Amino acid sequence: MLVVPRLLRLTLTSTPRLQRGSVNHHHAPAPAPALPATFYLSRLCTNLDTLKKLHASLVVHGLGGELLLDTKLLSLYASFGLLRHARALFDRLPSSRDLYSFRVMTRAYFLHDMHSRVVSLYRLMRLSLHPAPHDDVLFSVVLKSCAHSRDLLHATLVHCHVTKSAPPDSFVLTCLVDAYAKCGRVACARRAFEEVPDRDVVSWTSMIAAYVQNDCAREGLSLFNRMREGFVDGNEVTVGSLVTACTRLGSLHQGKWVHGFVIKNGIPVNSFLTTSLLNMYVKCGSIEDARAVFDEGASDDDDLVSWTAMIVGYSQRGYPHLALELFTNKNWAGLLPNSVTVASLLSACGQLGNSVTGKSLHGLVVKCGLDDPPVRNALVDMYSKCGVVSDARYVFEATVEKDVVSWNSIISGCARSGEAREALELFRRMRLESFSPDAVTVVGVLSACASLGALQLGCSVHALSLKDGLVLSSIYVGTALLNFYAKCGDAKSARMVFDSMGEKNAVTWSAMISGYGMQGDGSGSLALFRDMLKEELEPNEVVFTTVLAACSHSGMVGEGSRLFNSMCGELNFVPSMKHYACMVDMLARAGSLEEALDFIDEMPVQPSVSVFGAFLHGCGLHSRFELGEVAIRRMLELHPDEACYYVLVSNLYASDGRWGMVKQVREMIKQTGLNKVPGCSLVEMDLNNDGYAKVAVLS
Repeated sequence: MLVVPRLLRLTLTSTPRLQRGSVNHHHAPAPAPALPATFYLSRLCTNLDTLKKLHASLVVHGLGGELLLDTKLLSLYASFGLLRHARALFDRLPSSRDLYSFRVMTRAYFLHDMHSRVVSLYRLMRLSLHPAPHDDVLFSVVLKSCAHSRDLLHATLVHCHVTKSAPPDSFVLTCLVDAYAKCGRVACARRAFEEVPDRDVVSWTSMIAAYVQNDCAREGLSLFNRMREGFVDGNEVTVGSLVTACTRLGSLHQGKWVHGFVIKNGIPVNSFLTTSLLNMYVKCGSIEDARAVFDEGASDDDDLVSWTAMIVGYSQRGYPHLALELFTNKNWAGLLPNSVTVASLLSACGQLGNSVTGKSLHGLVVKCGLDDPPVRNALVDMYSKCGVVSDARYVFEATVEKDVVSWNSIISGCARSGEAREALELFRRMRLESFSPDAVTVVGVLSACASLGALQLGCSVHALSLKDGLVLSSIYVGTALLNFYAKCGDAKSARMVFDSMGEKNAVTWSAMISGYGMQGDGSGSLALFRDMLKEELEPNEVVFTTVLAACSHSGMVGEGSRLFNSMCGELNFVPSMKHYACMVDMLARAGSLEEALDFIDEMPVQPSVSVFGAFLHGCGLHSRFELGEVAIRRMLELHPDEACYYVLVSNLYASDGRWGMVKQVREMIKQTGLNKVPGCSLVEMDLNNDGYAKVAVLS
């Protein structure tokens, strides 16, 4: 214990010795000055225990109270992570605390991410030291803390201090640009950038990043052009910001140009830049280019970030089988997935309906300890999409800390899997547990209400979404609302919702056209379809199906035939089986049975039960049973082992009153062991005694 203070006492009190032979020689070289005691502290204090013993010895032997020595001690305490001890020592420093001691304490706070303490210590320094010093290092540290904590007020104050003290340094002004950008003040960041006297690549990159971070991607790309005009070469950080800008703009052409710029100028492509380029190609829809970047840049078998980004890209862009294929590739067998990887793989399993692989991933989640909320939500979504609602419900109930996403996953899963009553019960529980529904919740609940025809509850959910501003803010909520009203038979309310929506997509138009079609209003469907074409929206398969079905139910044969011919000719659309069935149904309902039969003969694909069903229904309506028997013979030749076709035969005979033939067909179905899934249709009738009314009250 006595060796340390003796050494320090000697270094503090001894005078420097002259070298031998220097006496009486006036022109001898000056002796080397004695080293201060602080020089030895970093050598002596190799661990925390040694530091505490040294500090205790200094106090016992009365060697404390020296500013430089105490500042070195607090620096050592901070290096060991004892910020509380360091601050206590700082507060006990003599009143003559200098700039160096403030810099040491400020740096300690900054390195430990205590940014609010950095700002408060800076304010204390401004009050303690007179005149207030101008220190560019301290300014830069405080500005970085303001950027981290989004503290616009103190960033502005530091800006004032920098401007008043002396001509600003380029590095400090660049820190100002970053601070203003992080606080969302792009205009202030640009003014600070214009004040930078000697702009280097860091200054330009900071301003470009400021634009990109604040949703001004176009301005960021324009500034890069100015940067090139100033003959300043960009680096990998600059290019990373440019790639992010192209990603946010969805500009594939610009993104490819930036990629070419990287290759042409030999800019090093690190893992961050590889992932940025990959993500840009994925978001812009060029999955082949994304894979090329991945194969070229992610050659290391330990690049988890790029590997995960590629899996996420495949899953998000509709290539779930490629996501699973990449995961099982033996070249990447040494990588352990993280929670983002697993969540994307579970999404891929849900898209494929592959519960076997999904369960294997569930086991991997448990084994690797990746059981965090996003993964649990992905598990619920996967199991529900695979039709295993019981397992989805088990994972959901086992989740201790549920959030809105957890509730949305299970409610949407139940509604999607036909468990509409269960979805509404879960919504009731969600409201009782004081969770506020968002747009995804409302869409799932409205889907369940539409399936059950629960009109009163759907109206209550409509009121709730209006109250929370979800109808105007989300196109999906508006589309779900008009689809709900249309399926419940309230076309007027559906049209009111449609007209009140500011933004509409193809799904919105399709839902409204379908609503008119379900009510038998063919002219309304056609008028709305023409309005959709005027808006230059491209109709999809569902839109054509709904318009043709509306023409069929309304007896508008001429309009329907012209639409079908236009669809196949001018619009270059390949009809599906649903479209063929709509055409046969339209012709058969109108009594043009020979034309309908010729249409079936000329179909380029094998007719399905829906096509034959539509034809036989027309035969029954118009008592043309001889044509029906012709279709029956062809139908049973093509599909001898499917019960639904025998049911169509039975229904045709029943409409002709040939009950003996009906009995024979029914007996044949039983003897062959064929089964048909029964259909159902329901709508809410007694609102006062219905269980959903209770849910509506609680919602």
